[in-house]
Amino acid sequence: MSYLQNHLLIAMPSLEDPFFERSVIYLCEHNEEGAMGLTLNVPLELNLYDLLVQMKLPEPSEHLKEVPVLAGGPVHNDRGFVLHSPQPGFHSSRQLSDELMITTSLDILSTLGTDAAPEQYLVTLGYAGWEAGQLEQELLENSWLTVPASLDLLFDTPMVDLWQAATATLGINIWQMPQQAGHA
Repeated sequence: MSYLQNHLLIAMPSLEDPFFERSVIYLCEHNEEGAMGLTLNVPLELNLYDLLVQMKLPEPSEHLKEVPVLAGGPVHNDRGFVLHSPQPGFHSSRQLSDELMITTSLDILSTLGTDAAPEQYLVTLGYAGWEAGQLEQELLENSWLTVPASLDLLFDTPMVDLWQAATATLGINIWQMPQQAGHA
């Protein structure tokens, strides 16, 4: 099996898990040891401004009140992750692709809303994780569709439209998918 790092997982309509139903997940890592991703379309009842105030960071920009913080997944939902366009200089960053980095250190948060911030970014609390072989089994069970990630889907598509927009890149309407899929 080829690995799906830098791809999106799109929940099939039949996936009824309360957290993952109709979710779109960016896979930051996928290898023989398992997978780790960030859910991109489940907002928390928390905006970025309020999060930065709670963390006692310097007075954030008012426009961050319009930026949602996302529920990245059910694992370690007390840990923050910033998925962003490449920008070096943060303490704990990892290059995911030519177009994306992930940072987990606090130093990036103080730049958000300023000229020093990455051009594009999403902030999540928590992540989705799979043990070795677990995601592959879920793929065999037809729980997920996969598409290569694109900056347009990640940063420019409204969150409420992401599930359908990601599926549309495959040339299908998600609502026309059967609830149960078989294997030939």
